[in-house]
Amino acid sequence: MLSGPAYQAYAYSYPHKTAYRPLDEKVSLTALWEQEKRDALFLYVHVPFCRMRCGFCNLFTLVKPDASLPDRYLDALERQITALRSVVDSATFARFAIGGGTPTFLDERQLERLFTLTDFAGIGAQTPIGIECSPETITAEKVKLLAVRGVSRISMGVQSFTELEVKNLARPQSNQGVLTAIDTIRQHSAAVLNLDLIYGIAGQTVASWLDSLKQALTYAPEELYLYPLYVRDATGLGKIKQKAKAVTDLGDVDRVILYRAGRDYLLSQGYEQVSLRMFRRCDVNTPDMPLYSCQQDGMLGLGAGARSYTQSLHYSSEYAVGRHGVKAIIEHYNEQTHNDFSYAHYGIALNANEQQRRFVIQSLLIADGLSLLGYQQRFGHDCFTAFPELSLLLENQLAFIQSGQMLLTAEGFERADSIGPWFTSSTVRAAMRDYELL
Repeated sequence: MLSGPAYQAYAYSYPHKTAYRPLDEKVSLTALWEQEKRDALFLYVHVPFCRMRCGFCNLFTLVKPDASLPDRYLDALERQITALRSVVDSATFARFAIGGGTPTFLDERQLERLFTLTDFAGIGAQTPIGIECSPETITAEKVKLLAVRGVSRISMGVQSFTELEVKNLARPQSNQGVLTAIDTIRQHSAAVLNLDLIYGIAGQTVASWLDSLKQALTYAPEELYLYPLYVRDATGLGKIKQKAKAVTDLGDVDRVILYRAGRDYLLSQGYEQVSLRMFRRCDVNTPDMPLYSCQQDGMLGLGAGARSYTQSLHYSSEYAVGRHGVKAIIEHYNEQTHNDFSYAHYGIALNANEQQRRFVIQSLLIADGLSLLGYQQRFGHDCFTAFPELSLLLENQLAFIQSGQMLLTAEGFERADSIGPWFTSSTVRAAMRDYELL
Protein backbone atom coordinates (compact mmCIF):
# COMPACT_ATOMS: atom_id res chain seq x y z
CA MET A 1 0.00 0.00 0.00
CA LEU A 2 2.80 2.42 0.90
CA SER A 3 4.75 1.69 -2.26
CA GLY A 4 1.79 2.42 -4.54
CA PRO A 5 0.17 5.72 -5.49
CA ALA A 6 -1.84 7.59 -2.85
CA TYR A 7 -4.81 7.92 -5.18
CA GLN A 8 -6.05 4.48 -6.20
CA ALA A 9 -9.84 4.43 -5.72
CA TYR A 10 -12.58 6.13 -3.75
CA ALA A 11 -13.85 3.58 -1.19
CA TYR A 12 -17.15 5.35 -0.49
CA SER A 13 -18.98 2.04 -0.53
CA TYR A 14 -17.88 -1.54 -0.12
CA PRO A 15 -18.15 -3.70 -2.11
CA HIS A 16 -18.08 -1.54 -5.24
CA LYS A 17 -21.02 -1.95 -7.60
CA THR A 18 -18.79 -3.51 -10.27
CA ALA A 19 -18.58 -6.53 -7.94
CA TYR A 20 -22.36 -7.07 -8.24
CA ARG A 21 -23.76 -9.83 -10.46
CA PRO A 22 -27.15 -11.39 -11.31
CA LEU A 23 -28.25 -13.41 -8.27
CA ASP A 24 -28.54 -17.17 -8.71
CA GLU A 25 -32.04 -16.98 -7.24
CA LYS A 26 -34.20 -13.91 -6.77
CA VAL A 27 -34.59 -12.82 -3.15
CA SER A 28 -37.89 -11.79 -1.57
CA LEU A 29 -37.41 -8.27 -0.24
CA THR A 30 -40.13 -8.66 2.37
CA ALA A 31 -38.38 -11.70 3.81
CA LEU A 32 -34.96 -10.07 3.54
CA TRP A 33 -35.93 -6.87 5.34
CA GLU A 34 -37.86 -8.75 8.05
CA GLN A 35 -34.48 -9.98 9.29
CA GLU A 36 -33.05 -6.45 9.52
CA LYS A 37 -33.07 -3.77 12.20
CA ARG A 38 -35.34 -1.13 10.68
CA ASP A 39 -35.45 1.62 13.31
CA ALA A 40 -32.75 3.81 11.70
CA LEU A 41 -32.59 3.26 7.96
CA PHE A 42 -31.23 5.51 5.23
CA LEU A 43 -33.69 6.19 2.42
CA TYR A 44 -32.06 6.97 -0.91
CA VAL A 45 -33.93 7.91 -4.09
CA HIS A 46 -32.01 8.01 -7.36
CA VAL A 47 -32.90 10.39 -10.20
CA PRO A 48 -30.76 9.31 -13.19
CA PHE A 49 -31.11 12.37 -15.44
CA CYS A 50 -28.81 15.30 -16.28
CA ARG A 51 -28.69 18.16 -18.73
CA MET A 52 -25.04 17.33 -19.44
CA ARG A 53 -22.45 14.67 -18.61
CA CYS A 54 -19.18 16.12 -17.40
CA GLY A 55 -15.96 14.68 -18.76
CA PHE A 56 -14.97 13.11 -15.44
CA CYS A 57 -18.40 11.65 -14.59
CA ASN A 58 -18.89 7.90 -14.25
CA LEU A 59 -22.25 8.10 -12.50
CA PHE A 60 -25.33 6.21 -13.59
CA THR A 61 -27.18 8.99 -15.40
CA LEU A 62 -28.79 9.77 -18.75
CA VAL A 63 -28.21 13.12 -20.45
CA LYS A 64 -31.16 14.90 -22.07
CA PRO A 65 -33.70 12.06 -21.84
CA ASP A 66 -36.79 11.93 -24.02
CA ALA A 67 -39.44 14.33 -22.72
CA SER A 68 -41.73 11.51 -21.54
CA LEU A 69 -39.06 9.50 -19.73
CA PRO A 70 -38.96 11.34 -16.34
CA ASP A 71 -42.72 10.99 -15.87
CA ARG A 72 -42.64 7.33 -16.82
CA TYR A 73 -39.75 6.92 -14.39
CA LEU A 74 -41.83 8.44 -11.58
CA ASP A 75 -44.65 6.05 -12.50
CA ALA A 76 -42.23 3.13 -12.00
CA LEU A 77 -40.98 4.66 -8.75
CA GLU A 78 -44.58 4.72 -7.49
CA ARG A 79 -44.97 1.02 -8.32
CA GLN A 80 -41.72 0.23 -6.53
CA ILE A 81 -42.81 2.06 -3.39
CA THR A 82 -46.17 0.29 -3.46
CA ALA A 83 -44.44 -3.08 -3.83
CA LEU A 84 -42.24 -2.31 -0.82
CA ARG A 85 -45.06 -0.93 1.33
CA SER A 86 -44.63 -3.63 3.97
CA VAL A 87 -40.95 -2.70 4.31
CA VAL A 88 -41.61 1.04 4.24
CA ASP A 89 -44.45 0.98 6.78
CA SER A 90 -42.38 -0.95 9.32
CA ALA A 91 -39.30 1.26 9.04
CA THR A 92 -38.08 4.48 10.60
CA PHE A 93 -35.76 6.54 8.44
CA ALA A 94 -32.92 8.42 10.08
CA ARG A 95 -31.71 9.96 6.81
CA PHE A 96 -33.27 10.74 3.43
CA ALA A 97 -31.23 11.71 0.38
CA ILE A 98 -32.15 12.33 -3.24
CA GLY A 99 -29.21 11.87 -5.57
CA GLY A 100 -28.36 11.25 -9.17
CA GLY A 101 -27.72 12.22 -11.75
CA THR A 102 -29.18 15.61 -11.02
CA PRO A 103 -32.49 15.46 -9.09
CA THR A 104 -33.16 19.14 -9.83
CA PHE A 105 -33.22 18.23 -13.52
CA LEU A 106 -36.88 17.49 -12.77
CA ASP A 107 -39.27 20.41 -13.13
CA GLU A 108 -41.28 21.73 -10.16
CA ARG A 109 -44.30 19.50 -10.88
CA GLN A 110 -42.12 16.39 -11.08
CA LEU A 111 -40.16 17.32 -7.95
CA GLU A 112 -43.40 17.83 -6.04
CA ARG A 113 -44.61 14.42 -7.21
CA LEU A 114 -41.34 12.81 -6.09
CA PHE A 115 -41.73 14.26 -2.60
CA THR A 116 -45.38 13.22 -2.48
CA LEU A 117 -44.41 9.65 -3.39
CA THR A 118 -41.92 9.59 -0.52
CA ASP A 119 -44.36 11.05 2.03
CA PHE A 120 -44.63 7.74 3.83
CA ALA A 121 -44.28 6.70 7.45
CA GLY A 122 -40.99 7.48 9.14
CA ILE A 123 -40.10 10.56 7.09
CA GLY A 124 -40.82 13.36 9.50
CA ALA A 125 -39.68 16.81 10.55
CA GLN A 126 -36.72 15.32 12.41
CA THR A 127 -35.43 13.36 9.42
CA PRO A 128 -32.61 15.22 7.67
CA ILE A 129 -33.31 15.49 3.93
CA GLY A 130 -30.55 16.14 1.39
CA ILE A 131 -30.61 16.71 -2.34
CA GLU A 132 -27.99 17.09 -5.06
CA CYS A 133 -28.14 19.77 -7.74
CA SER A 134 -26.14 21.49 -10.45
CA PRO A 135 -26.05 25.24 -11.15
CA GLU A 136 -27.85 25.19 -14.48
CA THR A 137 -30.92 23.46 -12.98
CA ILE A 138 -31.49 25.87 -10.08
CA THR A 139 -34.46 28.25 -10.08
CA ALA A 140 -36.04 30.25 -7.29
CA GLU A 141 -39.23 28.21 -7.62
CA LYS A 142 -37.40 24.91 -7.16
CA VAL A 143 -35.46 26.16 -4.14
CA LYS A 144 -38.66 27.44 -2.53
CA LEU A 145 -40.27 24.04 -3.12
CA LEU A 146 -37.29 22.32 -1.47
CA ALA A 147 -37.60 24.64 1.53
CA VAL A 148 -41.31 23.91 1.90
CA ARG A 149 -40.55 20.19 1.68
CA GLY A 150 -38.06 20.42 4.55
CA VAL A 151 -34.84 19.87 2.61
CA SER A 152 -32.06 20.57 5.11
CA ARG A 153 -28.99 20.03 2.91
CA ILE A 154 -28.36 21.12 -0.69
CA SER A 155 -25.21 19.87 -2.39
CA MET A 156 -24.00 21.55 -5.56
CA GLY A 157 -21.23 20.43 -7.88
CA VAL A 158 -19.14 23.46 -8.83
CA GLN A 159 -15.77 21.71 -9.42
CA SER A 160 -13.83 24.92 -10.16
CA PHE A 161 -14.28 28.70 -10.36
CA THR A 162 -11.54 28.90 -13.01
CA GLU A 163 -13.01 28.76 -16.51
CA LEU A 164 -9.98 27.07 -18.09
CA GLU A 165 -10.13 24.29 -15.51
CA VAL A 166 -13.86 23.84 -16.06
CA LYS A 167 -13.14 23.58 -19.80
CA ASN A 168 -10.44 20.99 -19.12
CA LEU A 169 -13.04 18.96 -17.22
CA ALA A 170 -15.25 19.00 -20.35
CA ARG A 171 -17.93 20.69 -18.27
CA PRO A 172 -20.09 23.36 -19.94
CA GLN A 173 -20.46 25.91 -17.16
CA SER A 174 -20.17 29.66 -16.65
CA ASN A 175 -18.97 31.30 -13.45
CA GLN A 176 -21.89 33.70 -13.55
CA GLY A 177 -24.30 30.80 -13.69
CA VAL A 178 -22.67 29.24 -10.63
CA LEU A 179 -22.76 32.48 -8.63
CA THR A 180 -26.38 33.11 -9.54
CA ALA A 181 -27.35 29.58 -8.47
CA ILE A 182 -25.60 29.92 -5.09
CA ASP A 183 -27.21 33.32 -4.53
CA THR A 184 -30.62 31.81 -5.31
CA ILE A 185 -30.10 28.96 -2.83
CA ARG A 186 -28.93 31.31 -0.08
CA GLN A 187 -31.81 33.71 -0.71
CA HIS A 188 -34.62 31.14 -0.63
CA SER A 189 -33.36 28.36 1.66
CA ALA A 190 -31.83 28.00 5.10
CA ALA A 191 -30.49 24.55 4.23
CA VAL A 192 -26.89 23.53 4.83
CA LEU A 193 -25.00 24.28 1.62
CA ASN A 194 -22.32 21.92 0.38
CA LEU A 195 -20.08 22.77 -2.56
CA ASP A 196 -18.06 20.13 -4.44
CA LEU A 197 -14.67 21.13 -5.85
CA ILE A 198 -12.09 19.08 -7.76
CA TYR A 199 -8.30 19.14 -7.57
CA GLY A 200 -5.88 17.52 -9.99
CA ILE A 201 -7.32 19.15 -13.12
CA ALA A 202 -5.00 19.64 -16.09
CA GLY A 203 -3.52 23.13 -15.90
CA GLN A 204 -4.43 23.60 -12.24
CA THR A 205 -1.89 25.20 -9.91
CA VAL A 206 -1.81 25.68 -6.16
CA ALA A 207 -2.67 29.34 -6.73
CA SER A 208 -5.69 28.62 -8.96
CA TRP A 209 -6.85 25.86 -6.58
CA LEU A 210 -6.73 28.19 -3.58
CA ASP A 211 -8.48 30.88 -5.60
CA SER A 212 -11.42 28.50 -6.19
CA LEU A 213 -11.55 27.72 -2.48
CA LYS A 214 -11.48 31.42 -1.57
CA GLN A 215 -14.33 32.15 -3.97
CA ALA A 216 -16.32 29.30 -2.48
CA LEU A 217 -15.77 30.63 1.03
CA THR A 218 -17.26 34.01 0.15
CA TYR A 219 -20.60 32.16 0.47
CA ALA A 220 -19.60 30.55 3.79
CA PRO A 221 -20.74 27.05 2.80
CA GLU A 222 -21.37 24.86 5.81
CA GLU A 223 -19.65 21.98 4.04
CA LEU A 224 -17.14 21.47 1.24
CA TYR A 225 -16.13 18.28 -0.51
CA LEU A 226 -12.70 18.30 -2.14
CA TYR A 227 -12.55 15.54 -4.74
CA PRO A 228 -9.33 14.33 -6.37
CA LEU A 229 -9.79 13.92 -10.11
CA TYR A 230 -9.90 10.35 -11.35
CA VAL A 231 -9.83 9.89 -15.13
CA ARG A 232 -11.62 6.58 -15.70
CA ASP A 233 -11.68 4.74 -19.03
CA ALA A 234 -15.44 4.87 -19.60
CA THR A 235 -15.72 8.64 -19.03
CA GLY A 236 -15.43 11.44 -21.56
CA LEU A 237 -11.98 12.44 -20.30
CA GLY A 238 -10.93 8.80 -20.30
CA LYS A 239 -11.89 8.42 -23.96
CA ILE A 240 -10.10 11.66 -24.85
CA LYS A 241 -7.02 10.44 -23.02
CA GLN A 242 -7.06 7.10 -24.82
CA LYS A 243 -7.58 8.66 -28.24
CA ALA A 244 -5.07 11.49 -27.93
CA LYS A 245 -2.72 9.68 -25.56
CA ALA A 246 -2.61 12.97 -23.69
CA VAL A 247 -2.39 13.66 -19.98
CA THR A 248 -5.74 15.03 -18.84
CA ASP A 249 -5.06 15.15 -15.12
CA LEU A 250 -2.14 15.85 -12.84
CA GLY A 251 0.12 13.21 -11.37
CA ASP A 252 -0.19 11.58 -7.96
CA VAL A 253 2.44 13.81 -6.33
CA ASP A 254 0.79 16.96 -7.67
CA ARG A 255 -2.59 15.89 -6.30
CA VAL A 256 -1.07 15.36 -2.85
CA ILE A 257 0.44 18.87 -2.97
CA LEU A 258 -2.92 20.37 -3.99
CA TYR A 259 -4.74 18.36 -1.33
CA ARG A 260 -2.41 19.60 1.40
CA ALA A 261 -2.77 23.20 0.27
CA GLY A 262 -6.56 22.95 0.25
CA ARG A 263 -6.71 21.11 3.58
CA ASP A 264 -4.42 23.57 5.33
CA TYR A 265 -6.33 26.54 3.97
CA LEU A 266 -9.72 25.23 5.09
CA LEU A 267 -8.42 24.30 8.54
CA SER A 268 -7.07 27.86 8.87
CA GLN A 269 -10.49 29.24 7.93
CA GLY A 270 -12.46 27.51 10.66
CA TYR A 271 -13.31 24.18 9.01
CA GLU A 272 -12.77 20.72 10.47
CA GLN A 273 -11.83 17.65 8.47
CA VAL A 274 -14.36 14.80 8.52
CA SER A 275 -12.77 12.58 5.85
CA LEU A 276 -10.26 12.83 3.03
CA ARG A 277 -12.93 14.70 1.06
CA MET A 278 -15.32 16.30 3.53
CA PHE A 279 -14.76 19.52 5.48
CA ARG A 280 -17.35 21.11 7.79
CA ARG A 281 -17.51 24.59 9.26
CA CYS A 282 -16.69 24.42 12.97
CA ASP A 283 -19.17 27.13 13.97
CA VAL A 284 -22.19 25.31 12.55
CA ASN A 285 -24.53 24.05 15.24
CA THR A 286 -25.50 20.52 14.29
CA PRO A 287 -29.16 19.96 15.17
CA ASP A 288 -30.25 16.90 17.08
CA MET A 289 -30.78 14.20 14.49
CA PRO A 290 -31.81 10.55 14.63
CA LEU A 291 -28.74 8.38 15.04
CA TYR A 292 -27.50 6.60 11.93
CA SER A 293 -24.43 4.43 11.46
CA CYS A 294 -23.48 3.48 7.91
CA GLN A 295 -21.48 0.58 9.37
CA GLN A 296 -24.45 -0.98 11.11
CA ASP A 297 -27.71 0.45 9.74
CA GLY A 298 -29.22 -0.36 6.38
CA MET A 299 -30.11 1.65 3.30
CA LEU A 300 -33.27 1.30 1.24
CA GLY A 301 -32.62 2.47 -2.30
CA LEU A 302 -35.41 3.42 -4.69
CA GLY A 303 -35.06 4.05 -8.41
CA ALA A 304 -32.85 2.71 -11.19
CA GLY A 305 -29.23 2.83 -10.11
CA ALA A 306 -30.03 3.02 -6.38
CA ARG A 307 -28.31 0.55 -4.10
CA SER A 308 -29.86 -1.06 -1.04
CA TYR A 309 -27.77 -2.34 1.85
CA THR A 310 -28.71 -5.05 4.32
CA GLN A 311 -26.28 -6.92 6.54
CA SER A 312 -26.04 -9.95 4.26
CA LEU A 313 -27.03 -8.63 0.82
CA HIS A 314 -26.38 -5.50 -1.22
CA TYR A 315 -28.65 -5.21 -4.24
CA SER A 316 -29.53 -2.77 -7.01
CA SER A 317 -30.28 -2.52 -10.70
CA GLU A 318 -27.43 -3.06 -13.16
CA TYR A 319 -24.73 -0.42 -13.64
CA ALA A 320 -23.58 1.38 -16.77
CA VAL A 321 -21.93 4.64 -17.82
CA GLY A 322 -22.42 4.73 -21.61
CA ARG A 323 -25.64 6.30 -22.89
CA HIS A 324 -27.05 3.14 -24.50
CA GLY A 325 -26.37 1.00 -21.44
CA VAL A 326 -27.87 3.53 -19.00
CA LYS A 327 -30.94 4.09 -21.18
CA ALA A 328 -31.57 0.35 -21.50
CA ILE A 329 -31.38 -0.13 -17.72
CA ILE A 330 -33.77 2.78 -17.08
CA GLU A 331 -36.22 1.45 -19.65
CA HIS A 332 -36.03 -1.98 -18.04
CA TYR A 333 -36.72 -0.36 -14.65
CA ASN A 334 -39.73 1.44 -16.11
CA GLU A 335 -41.15 -1.88 -17.32
CA GLN A 336 -40.95 -3.58 -13.91
CA THR A 337 -44.21 -4.82 -12.42
CA HIS A 338 -45.30 -4.80 -8.79
CA ASN A 339 -44.12 -8.40 -8.52
CA ASP A 340 -40.73 -7.62 -10.12
CA PHE A 341 -40.12 -4.87 -7.56
CA SER A 342 -40.83 -7.32 -4.74
CA TYR A 343 -37.58 -9.18 -5.35
CA ALA A 344 -33.86 -8.50 -5.59
CA HIS A 345 -32.41 -9.87 -8.83
CA TYR A 346 -28.92 -8.34 -8.91
CA GLY A 347 -26.33 -7.70 -6.22
CA ILE A 348 -23.78 -9.35 -3.97
CA ALA A 349 -24.08 -11.50 -0.86
CA LEU A 350 -21.75 -10.51 1.98
CA ASN A 351 -20.28 -13.34 4.03
CA ALA A 352 -18.89 -12.69 7.52
CA ASN A 353 -15.47 -11.65 6.23
CA GLU A 354 -16.90 -9.15 3.74
CA GLN A 355 -19.12 -7.66 6.46
CA GLN A 356 -16.06 -7.23 8.65
CA ARG A 357 -14.11 -5.57 5.85
CA ARG A 358 -16.99 -3.18 5.18
CA PHE A 359 -17.15 -2.24 8.86
CA VAL A 360 -13.42 -1.48 8.95
CA ILE A 361 -13.39 0.53 5.71
CA GLN A 362 -16.52 2.54 6.49
CA SER A 363 -15.28 3.35 10.01
CA LEU A 364 -11.58 3.91 9.59
CA LEU A 365 -11.74 6.40 6.71
CA ILE A 366 -13.75 9.03 8.62
CA ALA A 367 -12.76 11.25 11.52
CA ASP A 368 -14.74 9.26 14.13
CA GLY A 369 -12.55 6.27 13.38
CA LEU A 370 -12.85 2.54 14.03
CA SER A 371 -14.35 1.57 17.38
CA LEU A 372 -12.32 -1.37 18.66
CA LEU A 373 -15.02 -2.33 21.14
CA GLY A 374 -17.77 -1.82 18.57
CA TYR A 375 -16.03 -4.21 16.19
CA GLN A 376 -15.48 -6.77 18.99
CA GLN A 377 -19.10 -6.63 20.11
CA ARG A 378 -20.47 -7.04 16.61
CA PHE A 379 -18.15 -9.75 15.28
CA GLY A 380 -16.98 -11.51 18.44
CA HIS A 381 -13.24 -11.21 17.90
CA ASP A 382 -10.42 -8.67 17.91
CA CYS A 383 -10.09 -6.65 14.70
CA PHE A 384 -6.27 -6.81 14.79
CA THR A 385 -6.45 -10.62 14.66
CA ALA A 386 -8.69 -10.54 11.59
CA PHE A 387 -6.85 -7.66 9.90
CA PRO A 388 -3.11 -7.49 10.68
CA GLU A 389 -2.98 -4.57 8.22
CA LEU A 390 -4.34 -2.42 11.05
CA SER A 391 -1.18 -2.99 13.07
CA LEU A 392 0.91 -1.93 10.07
CA LEU A 393 -1.00 1.35 9.91
CA LEU A 394 -0.04 1.99 13.54
CA GLU A 395 3.58 1.02 12.96
CA ASN A 396 3.84 3.41 10.01
CA GLN A 397 2.27 6.34 11.88
CA LEU A 398 -0.74 6.35 9.58
CA ALA A 399 -3.08 5.73 12.50
CA PHE A 400 -3.18 5.91 16.30
CA ILE A 401 -5.46 4.71 19.10
CA GLN A 402 -7.24 7.12 21.40
CA SER A 403 -10.03 6.31 23.86
CA GLY A 404 -10.72 2.99 22.21
CA GLN A 405 -10.93 4.44 18.70
CA MET A 406 -8.44 3.79 15.91
CA LEU A 407 -8.02 7.10 14.08
CA LEU A 408 -6.09 8.08 10.97
CA THR A 409 -3.28 10.58 11.32
CA ALA A 410 -2.93 13.48 8.88
CA GLU A 411 -0.64 11.24 6.83
CA GLY A 412 -3.23 8.46 7.02
CA PHE A 413 -5.97 10.71 5.67
CA GLU A 414 -3.69 11.54 2.74
CA ARG A 415 -3.60 7.86 1.86
CA ALA A 416 -7.30 7.12 2.43
CA ASP A 417 -7.75 6.30 -1.27
CA SER A 418 -5.05 3.64 -1.02
CA ILE A 419 -5.94 2.38 2.49
CA GLY A 420 -9.53 1.65 1.44
CA PRO A 421 -8.58 -0.50 -1.58
CA TRP A 422 -5.93 -2.20 0.59
CA PHE A 423 -8.70 -3.85 2.61
CA THR A 424 -10.58 -5.10 -0.47
CA SER A 425 -10.82 -8.88 -0.55
CA SER A 426 -9.31 -10.85 -3.41
CA THR A 427 -12.80 -12.11 -4.33
CA VAL A 428 -14.24 -8.62 -4.68
CA ARG A 429 -11.12 -7.40 -6.43
CA ALA A 430 -11.41 -10.18 -9.04
CA ALA A 431 -15.12 -9.47 -9.61
CA MET A 432 -14.41 -5.77 -10.11
CA ARG A 433 -11.58 -6.54 -12.53
CA ASP A 434 -13.76 -8.89 -14.61
CA TYR A 435 -16.75 -6.57 -14.80
CA GLU A 436 -17.73 -5.55 -18.33
CA LEU A 437 -18.92 -1.93 -18.21
CA LEU A 438 -21.69 -0.98 -20.61
